[in-house]
Amino acid sequence: MSTVRASLVVLLACASCLAFGCAPAEDAPASAAPASGLAPLGAADFEKTQQLVEMRDGKRLNTEVYVPTRGDGPWPILFTRTPYGLNHEDSGLHTALNGGYRELAEDGYIFVFQDIRGRYESDGTFVMLRPPKSATGAEIDEGTDTNDTIDWLLENVEGNNGRVGILGISYGGWLTVMAMIEPHPAVKAVSPQASPADMYLGDDFLHNGALRLGPAFGYVALMESGKTNSPFDFDQHDTYEWYLDLGPLANADERYFNGRMPSWNAFMENPNYTEYWQRLSVTPYLESTPTPTLNVAGWWDAEDLYGPLAIYEKLEETDEANHNHLVAGPWRHGGWSRSDGSSLGDIPFDSKTAVTYREEIQRPFFEHYLHGAGDEPWAPDDAIVFQTGGNEWQRFADWPPATTTSPLYLDGKRSLGFSAPTDSAAADSYVSDPANPVPYMPRPIPGFWQGGQALWKVEDQRFVDRRPDVLSYETEPLEEDVVIAGPIVAELFATTTGDDADWVVKLIDVFPDEVPEQPELGGYQLMIADEVFRGRFRESFTDPSPIPSGEIVEYTIDLGDRFHRFRAGHRIMVQIQSTWFPLIDRNPQTYVVPVEATEEDYVAATHTIHRSAAAASRIVLPVLGN
Repeated sequence: MSTVRASLVVLLACASCLAFGCAPAEDAPASAAPASGLAPLGAADFEKTQQLVEMRDGKRLNTEVYVPTRGDGPWPILFTRTPYGLNHEDSGLHTALNGGYRELAEDGYIFVFQDIRGRYESDGTFVMLRPPKSATGAEIDEGTDTNDTIDWLLENVEGNNGRVGILGISYGGWLTVMAMIEPHPAVKAVSPQASPADMYLGDDFLHNGALRLGPAFGYVALMESGKTNSPFDFDQHDTYEWYLDLGPLANADERYFNGRMPSWNAFMENPNYTEYWQRLSVTPYLESTPTPTLNVAGWWDAEDLYGPLAIYEKLEETDEANHNHLVAGPWRHGGWSRSDGSSLGDIPFDSKTAVTYREEIQRPFFEHYLHGAGDEPWAPDDAIVFQTGGNEWQRFADWPPATTTSPLYLDGKRSLGFSAPTDSAAADSYVSDPANPVPYMPRPIPGFWQGGQALWKVEDQRFVDRRPDVLSYETEPLEEDVVIAGPIVAELFATTTGDDADWVVKLIDVFPDEVPEQPELGGYQLMIADEVFRGRFRESFTDPSPIPSGEIVEYTIDLGDRFHRFRAGHRIMVQIQSTWFPLIDRNPQTYVVPVEATEEDYVAATHTIHRSAAAASRIVLPVLGN
């Protein structure tokens, strides 16, 4: 056992007494000095072959196989499928071998990478998020392509030990989930990492009925303009201005896509939670947990944090053998595979969290199930999660752990407290104007999938605090630490002069004005959790209705799970706004089918958040005993 691994065992044992877009993240950049400190691998370390593997319908998929040239076999197979192409270093090795898979290579695997159907050098037609064949009646799906490839590998690749593991991030994570529905009998371990679970409710394309405009437009252009990645040319430095100039949603197709993008067409034709979206939700297909599963999530993942937690929760329903596990760390989308994880933007974590994950969690997981070496790395616990703010790993028998529900009330203008309000008619109002939306990050805002926007989740939120269309409420400095673990829920009472509205809620950790060890964090407003909810869906995502103008309406908004310590001396803040641009498309604030909205339909409206005894807006925190 390595020194690092031994130290983590001690850490996790101690922690038990106290209580780890679809963006192309799996192709980590080449690195001559991996974050782990291991020596770089070279062409001499593998025998590489490239093969077009035939599927059951005759289509052939481009597949690369890397067999170790050193050490004693036989070797298990680690299989990754991707729509993003097989990127290589100058040596000819796939970049992942000196990136996120470098630690795994120490134990010896036959690594296999494959272009999925219709992408890059593979035959066939690409269908974004192709539904399982059980939902379509088709002969093939991503699961059959996976299984057909495994059949070929077991028969044709010498030196394999008959065991296969599957892993991938983002779209690659979703492909891993597809392989779990009817798993090949040789598959002994899987790790879906940052996999989307429901593209309408909480992952890449929509959240609670609100279109994620920048991610959806940019990703469709990237993936459906041709067989290879084709980033959209915005011809403008600030996409905030570009999307404002675009105007109504219908202009996206009329000016740029011209009916050629099937996914965009589907998004526009299905603004409600129709069968189209329901068929793309993965959890209904996961009826059991036959294979040991390592679900991986990042607390500041801007694309797919909803997905891995939803998949973990679904698999828990049938996990009698304790094969279903969760790791959640302080990472951006795919950040555990591409860095040492010691910080994110200006936020330090006091340790190399990504190296810890790759070396001490992912590596022993596959080593145990594919090599048959080492003890079961999880028993008896299910989850290893990183506590942000406290900067420590902890493990739990179940996630989320038992907590105390603690409402935090909007209490006076810019004030937040744990006591319920007594005022009979307190409220705060703001004007939300679609012509001047609140940006989601400091401008200029680069295009999605073109870099620069990956760290927006940890941006200092002071860039919008005190805007007239953003309400901010905060506690006094905390007298003692407050630790939250699990789902955070906002319960808003609101009125509007329009008949539709978006509600954006952010939970923020406000640092003290002076942070001597890191002065740039003085007064920093760090977003811990956030979500948007489109008001027309308050009663049903399948059957929306106008908001009754001028009436107080209650909204329950799930901000998702978090594990965070608000330290003594910090403040807790809640921000509320109704635009978040161009992350979220502009709500016209009139009740109209989004793609049918005209310029005249986009109107300013006055929104009021109530904080009275009878309409006590609050955020409900899951407080864990210190």
